Amino acid sequence: MTQPSTTITTSRIRSFDGTELAVHQTGEGRALLLLHGLFSSAETNWIKFGHAARLASAGFRVIMPDLRAHGQSGAPHDPAAYPRDVLVDDALSLIDTLGLDDFDLGGFSLGARTTAKLLAAGVTPRKAVLAGMGWEGLTGWGRRRDFFVTAIDRRDEVKRGDPHFLAVAFMKTQGIDPIAARLLLDSFGDVDTDALVKRDVPVLVVCGADDQDNGSAPELARQLRDATYREIRGTHMSSVLEPALADKMVSFLTA
Repeated sequence: MTQPSTTITTSRIRSFDGTELAVHQTGEGRALLLLHGLFSSAETNWIKFGHAARLASAGFRVIMPDLRAHGQSGAPHDPAAYPRDVLVDDALSLIDTLGLDDFDLGGFSLGARTTAKLLAAGVTPRKAVLAGMGWEGLTGWGRRRDFFVTAIDRRDEVKRGDPHFLAVAFMKTQGIDPIAARLLLDSFGDVDTDALVKRDVPVLVVCGADDQDNGSAPELARQLRDATYREIRGTHMSSVLEPALADKMVSFLTA
């Protein structure tokens, strides 16, 4: 039996306002749209540690955009390019451009918040995955936003031991444009949890055992109408490296 190709192809798609989004794809079969985390990229979250290849081998066409102001996608400095919930608009534009009408959807951290927003807005995938996300992370965004804004503003002065050090180091490693990142942070709004909990889309909530960065993942699963909770090893930063992340996703999506 021929194994699906795990070659990564990259194309550029213009979003609703003309901003170019880099879209990486691998595999053939059922479409699975995956959204990465803050200051990360498709390469870092999904490709580098084998998750995309594992999902492709399980029969999925894995579609992984670099979010606006991340990775190889456009990072405009015009504030007008960052309207409220711009990442939701980008995802909707991508779904429309690619003609996705029967697909699965998922994300890690910021990608999970964006997935939750899409569900709350009425987008209906067959199944959805919320990884690295807890209940409090859907609503209490102000505190997290302020933390990352401070990290950007103090990026040239923070030292090891500062609570912002790891965030700053990660941003620099990922080549994040600080001006675009700051504008993007201000575009995030809280999730309409009233609308979210009414959705009956099957959801996998998967999180590291030591990851409390976005609140309680078990509580998130309890709040949703049709959710399964699975725990893997790691913190917020290390759990996304675990092969078990892809394994849990495959088990859920192929069940």
